[in-house]
Amino acid sequence: MSKVGDQAVQGDLLNRSMKSRHLFMLSLGGVIGTGLFLNAGYTINQAGPGGAILGYLLGGLILYMVMICLGELAVYMPVTGSFQTYATRFISPSAGFSLGWMYFVGSAATAGVEFTAAGILMKHWFPDVPVWIWCALFMVLLFSLNALSTKAFAETEFWLAGIKVVAVILFIVIGVGAIFGLIPLEDRATPAFTNLAPSGLFPAGIAIVFVTMMNVIFSYQGSEMVGIAAGETEDPQKNIPKAIRTILIRIIVFYIASIIVLSAIFPASELGLLESPFVTLMNLAGIPYAGSIMNFVILTAILSVGNSCLYASTRLLWSMAKEGMAPKMFGRLSKRKVPLNALIFTMVFSLFSLLTSVMEADAVFVLLMSIAGISVTISWMGIATSQLMFRRKYLKNGGQLDELKYKVPFYPFIPLACIGFCLVILVFLAFDPTQRIGLYYGVGFFIACVLFYKLKLEKKNKKSA
Repeated sequence: MSKVGDQAVQGDLLNRSMKSRHLFMLSLGGVIGTGLFLNAGYTINQAGPGGAILGYLLGGLILYMVMICLGELAVYMPVTGSFQTYATRFISPSAGFSLGWMYFVGSAATAGVEFTAAGILMKHWFPDVPVWIWCALFMVLLFSLNALSTKAFAETEFWLAGIKVVAVILFIVIGVGAIFGLIPLEDRATPAFTNLAPSGLFPAGIAIVFVTMMNVIFSYQGSEMVGIAAGETEDPQKNIPKAIRTILIRIIVFYIASIIVLSAIFPASELGLLESPFVTLMNLAGIPYAGSIMNFVILTAILSVGNSCLYASTRLLWSMAKEGMAPKMFGRLSKRKVPLNALIFTMVFSLFSLLTSVMEADAVFVLLMSIAGISVTISWMGIATSQLMFRRKYLKNGGQLDELKYKVPFYPFIPLACIGFCLVILVFLAFDPTQRIGLYYGVGFFIACVLFYKLKLEKKNKKSA
């Protein structure tokens, strides 16, 4: 098995202009968006306060296992394309092809979710303007940012992500003040923790936690961008482990703290009816223009996630094109070292969000979220399986564990546990009528990709190898 220097040739075609702070904010920015600001209230409504907290903690555990599996692979082989490349080399080319296209569809669909969510939020200021117009406007804006250069994209994402991180911290501080009566809420008594009474923690039982886990997985999607960005990151052996360590703690703290604040202040039944409980809380706190300010922050956060998703989808498509798993035209770079053809195709795919012009925006949002959540769950399973197979092949070929600069502890328990948890989540989806169709489409698409590769591409790629 070759060394990192030989394996990273693919990544050298792109500029390694992303610094440690860019990598950290890219991954953090990819997570804090629609899943937290708009979807957290829905999860509490469905699973209850205790169910939501348990669900996000369990999701955080799965995320931890995924990230350390990805970390071992990304530090050893820091290439653009990340887990798609790892699956190709350590599982099989058909698995890499299927995971790559599965993640591309999910990530591009997530970009569509963000465009749709941003359009919905704009109705706060412009209620009479159709959602699809705002979707189109934001698409043009984000396309322009991604088309400039990797450095321009990374710097923009750094500041966009920074805004929402500060906003979440302020929200948690204001929420804690409201819980203890330090900040009075309009038309409400000091809530303390009455809404978190034991009798109301799991109103629908424990099993519902696993049904709502797809919402949680969707919320945590984006952390794996650490791996995708490895091929454009300075000193990946140092910066990738650093990003993984810091991001896991902050994501889980941000989500769990926000869930506790929302659950303490709002009854679970009320949260299901709020467009964004974050905006509602700021209004109730009586802070001048707080609703509009928070709405702007959430809009910024959503656009940040859309920005990150466009980046991830584009780089993954570029990587697949270089490996003969996507049309060659997507492997070309512009003068600014940006895979422009891949970016254009990704943007066209995201045009599904414009279905809001002929369909109800909420219905499109839920459909795209389901597709994205299922695709990332399967992708996480692929990351864990790739690490499992990599370690076996590495040791079989005479590799020494001491030579790995970042390695998964408690091997093989952690990758196997990660695969098992993800399988359980997918199985429980079959019992939820609202998400069952998404599961069928997701698994069906994955199987179709495997068959397509076996029947159409396998012989061709073997001859060109």
